Amino acid sequence: MAKVLYITAHPHDDKQSYSMAVGKSFIDTYKDVNKEDEVVHLDLYSENIPHIDADVFSGWGKLQTGKGFEELSEEEKAKVSRLSELSEQFISADKYIFVTPLWNFSFPPVMKAYLDSVAVAGKAFKYTAEGPVGLLTDKKALHIQARGGIYSEGPAAGMEMGHRYLTVLMQFFGVPSFDGLFVEGHNAMPDKAEEIKENAIARAKDLAHTF
Repeated sequence: MAKVLYITAHPHDDKQSYSMAVGKSFIDTYKDVNKEDEVVHLDLYSENIPHIDADVFSGWGKLQTGKGFEELSEEEKAKVSRLSELSEQFISADKYIFVTPLWNFSFPPVMKAYLDSVAVAGKAFKYTAEGPVGLLTDKKALHIQARGGIYSEGPAAGMEMGHRYLTVLMQFFGVPSFDGLFVEGHNAMPDKAEEIKENAIARAKDLAHTF
C-alpha cells in the first residue's frame, strides 16, 4: 500500500479549472486502479500553510540554541509546529501529484509557500562535504499543469517556470521519477478548448494506470 499526496493549488474546482478537471480525472482513476492506497488531498487554498517569516526564524533560532518548545511565543509555536507537520507528512508519502495552473509563468504563490515548508535540510535533503544530497530517493511525482498558451515548444518555451521549478526541486530532493502532464493552448485556441481538455483527461486516465 502506498501513501499518495494529491496537492492542488487552485482556487476553483474541476468545473471551472482545466488543471483541476484533469487532476480529478487522474486521481479518480488512480483510486479505482489502486484501491489499497491511501490518498490524501491537500487543497492548499484551504490548508494552513505558514509563510517562513520572522516568527518562524525566531522560533527555529530558539530551538537551535537549546531552548525548549515551551519557551517559544504562541505565534512561534503555531507556525513552527505546523511547518513540521507539513514536512513530516510530505516525507512520509510515497507519491506526489501536484496540480497547478500556470500563472504569470509560474504557479500560485500558495504552492511556493507549501514547497518552502517541505524543503527541509535533514528531511528532504542533506548537506555533505561533496554538496547537497537528496533523501527522497524512493518517491515518484507528477505535475499536472494547465497553460492557456503554448509553452512546450516555440517562443514561449523558455518562459515557463512553474514546471521547471518543480523539476529542479524534485531533482534536489533526489526523487528519481518526475513527470509532467500538460493541458495547453485552450486560451490561445478557444475553438479547440474542449478538445484540448478532453485529450488531456484521456491522457490523465491512461497515466493513472501506470503511476
